[in-house]
Amino acid sequence: MFRLDELVARLGGEVSGDASVTVRRVATLDQAGDGDLAFLANRKYLSRLQDSAASAVIVAPEVLALVKGRACIVTGDPYLYFARVAQLFNPAPVAQPGIHALASVASPVPASVEIGPGVSIEEDVEIGDEVIIGAGSHVGRGARIGRGTRLAPRVTILDGCVVGEDCILHSGAVIGSDGFGFAREKGGRWVKIPQVGRVLIGNQVEIGANTTIDRGALDDTVIGDGCKLDNQIQIAHNVRIGECTAIAGCVGIAGSTTIGARCMIGGQAGIIGHLSICDDVVISAGTLVSKSITRSGVYTASLPVQPHSDWVRNFAHLRHLDALVGRVRSLENQQGGPDDRNPG
Repeated sequence: MFRLDELVARLGGEVSGDASVTVRRVATLDQAGDGDLAFLANRKYLSRLQDSAASAVIVAPEVLALVKGRACIVTGDPYLYFARVAQLFNPAPVAQPGIHALASVASPVPASVEIGPGVSIEEDVEIGDEVIIGAGSHVGRGARIGRGTRLAPRVTILDGCVVGEDCILHSGAVIGSDGFGFAREKGGRWVKIPQVGRVLIGNQVEIGANTTIDRGALDDTVIGDGCKLDNQIQIAHNVRIGECTAIAGCVGIAGSTTIGARCMIGGQAGIIGHLSICDDVVISAGTLVSKSITRSGVYTASLPVQPHSDWVRNFAHLRHLDALVGRVRSLENQQGGPDDRNPG
């Protein structure tokens, strides 16, 4: 539990109203009750504030005048402040040092490391202090895991891969599986190309459940510092992702694509292989990226949902678009062209 003035002393901001109000957790405006700290990050939810039972609310300066009779913490970014308060109320688990009797460990580990039941750690593995390796996880030969990193149950890190410090890998994540590399014979049969690169993951990276990151074919697959990857993402071999890029669920990134720093990629987006995406690009959900992006900005290539009959009709028109363009050009030529009609 924290008083509002204690939170401000730790995290910044200003208190409006009773600074002695005590809060014990964060909650939404709708769900908050006595002792809860809610947040208002979007003015369209202002009407919900009137009925909220929260003891205090995190608000932006421009909203404060509309909040009456309630203790507030005033900050320029209420959602970011909420995230920091939530971390304060819900600290990360601390390693409980020791190796479970049912774990198989073939490499020396620091005394501060927690290794759960059913874990297998092969030879020549290096593990930093205060690492947590959850039940049933596997760490392959020659892998490296940095200080303070946490592996949830059933995470797989394969041979030679490197995970940095203070990372979080959720259940089912597979780091260093073979990339999809094959050469085709004339008769149609496929010849596997050995995947001998690694996966290199920077510091403070979070990787969601069942996300897979393939090892490089010859060079390495690289995930930069501070990247945040959602669940069920596929990252193919030799992909390189710059620092602090965030990728939502079900995104597929084909091989040898380079993505810059601080990008945001929406859910179910698909990125073709061998492309380059520069820094500070936002890709909307469901977008198919089929060519390189060289300028920062927001990019979208998807259609809104519509009734099936409308889609069939619109697609039928789209099929004849080239013919329609040709007819328009022919008419323009017959009439002297648009420039001739409007010389100004």
